[in-house]
Amino acid sequence: MTKADVIAEIASKTGIEKKDVSESLETFFEVVKDNLAKQENIYIRGFGSFINKKRAKKIARNISLNTAITIDEHYVPSFKPAKVFVEQVKTSVVPTEN
Repeated sequence: MTKADVIAEIASKTGIEKKDVSESLETFFEVVKDNLAKQENIYIRGFGSFINKKRAKKIARNISLNTAITIDEHYVPSFKPAKVFVEQVKTSVVPTEN
């Protein structure tokens, strides 16, 4: 499912114009990105959390040059689904293809 598919489905379920849904979705993405960039996590009850995970400093190898490279500690964005979300996915029925 693409972003356009999500926008179309939300628009059809709510009756809101696609343009307005698209604007809201883009604004949501911007809020998530901006807050994670400011090291602020976002918690959405019943859905999940957008969090920054800290990666420790480590030594990596460039195999082609056979040299060691130091990768400094840094943060990477991550999504942790809520228990309700995980249970819904676990118990969902997957259609079989024939």
